[in-house]
Amino acid sequence: MSLDLRRFKELIPGVIERKKSETVQLFQHLICLLIIGLIIGIACLPLNQIDHIQKLLFQHLPTTSQSVWQPIGLILALLPIGVMPILLLLQRGPWRDGAGSGIPQTMNALDDQSQLNSALAAPRTIQRSILWSIATLAMFPLGREGPVVQVGAAVARAIHQRLKHWLPSLNERQIVAIGGGAGLAGAFNTPLLGPIFMLEELTAEYSLNLIWPALVIGIGAAWFSNLGGIPIFGLGVINVMVPESEQLLIALPIGLAAGFLGGFFNRGLVWCTSRLEPFISKRPIRTGVILGICLSLLALTSWGASAGDGEALLEQLIEDGIPNPFPDGGSLLKGFSSLWIIMVRVLAPLIALASGVPGGLIDPSLAFGGVLGYTICEVLGSSTHLGLALGMAAGLAGVTQLPLVSILFAWRLVGDQQLFAGVVLCSVLAAYVGRLIAREPVYHALAKLQRPKRR
Repeated sequence: MSLDLRRFKELIPGVIERKKSETVQLFQHLICLLIIGLIIGIACLPLNQIDHIQKLLFQHLPTTSQSVWQPIGLILALLPIGVMPILLLLQRGPWRDGAGSGIPQTMNALDDQSQLNSALAAPRTIQRSILWSIATLAMFPLGREGPVVQVGAAVARAIHQRLKHWLPSLNERQIVAIGGGAGLAGAFNTPLLGPIFMLEELTAEYSLNLIWPALVIGIGAAWFSNLGGIPIFGLGVINVMVPESEQLLIALPIGLAAGFLGGFFNRGLVWCTSRLEPFISKRPIRTGVILGICLSLLALTSWGASAGDGEALLEQLIEDGIPNPFPDGGSLLKGFSSLWIIMVRVLAPLIALASGVPGGLIDPSLAFGGVLGYTICEVLGSSTHLGLALGMAAGLAGVTQLPLVSILFAWRLVGDQQLFAGVVLCSVLAAYVGRLIAREPVYHALAKLQRPKRR
């Protein structure tokens, strides 16, 4: 008995030292993860500020001011005619590596790790961010998830290379996927969005050793974005008390319509991207002028509703409803106005994204889905705010076929969990309908177009 007690006492110092070592390693791990998240949030801050400036510029368009075209509004609407050729020249010349969304390129690098050095190189990341910033200030209808995903992935990889001994449980591919998802958290102040996007889109690797580091990094990135002015709920909180039975009934037409429209947006974007590439390569100036004219015409004929990423338009829907340039024109003209705004919110982002200008389709998808849901509920006599929330989730799910990401984005914008049942049903339904029309998710299809052709 005394011998066993002596052995036990001898083992105690070793156990204590091992626990101390494990505690220190865990502390180092957490500190490193938080550093990565904070730096990703800092790196996303300039892009968030550019996006904020675009929202301020949007206020000068007739769709928000409810007035006739003013000189500054006309200048903003006509900017794409001059800016698009410049962007295409840069993309086909000195900044060739900065063209494209950023997400397909990151996905290709995750599939073929030999591409990581080139895909996430600092010059390429900076070029893509600058191209997106120019397009955004010119009121192009683009989201920002493409550049921020690449920024997050590049930052995470760079820090991992320098502090690899602090993160022994994560390999290079894992940290790149985590960083890409954290870029979304840093751009939209949504901590949970990072790991969900990583799991649904960037990697199919489900592991606790992967998920909880993604959560910590996402928290750090989102926290800094909140300090930088991104609110917890982008459009405020919509207090809509609608019974679940009504939510589910409304979710059916919205999910079907948004899934149908999102599926064709998916197919149209992939088709136009592949068809435009040869023209842009041979005649970037001429093609840029034509595409810029198309964007400007859509902006002019929609009183500015087609311009911008779409979030400012959604704010307009919450506060004042569908923009109506014919207040005395009756319900017929108001209905025509709603349908035209839905159409231009699909066509304008498709034109801008198919040209290879860096950007994203999340905000544009939320926008046309929100207008669609709003219009359907207005016709059915239900709550238009309910239609807005359900439509945003359904529009994004129909395009991306990512229902969980769509649910989180809808909550981030409207912040009302009372609509859980309706948001979930319309997101899943829209994703299924979108898959029936476009068999391949949009980012995967675009990634295939970006891969070098084998000889």
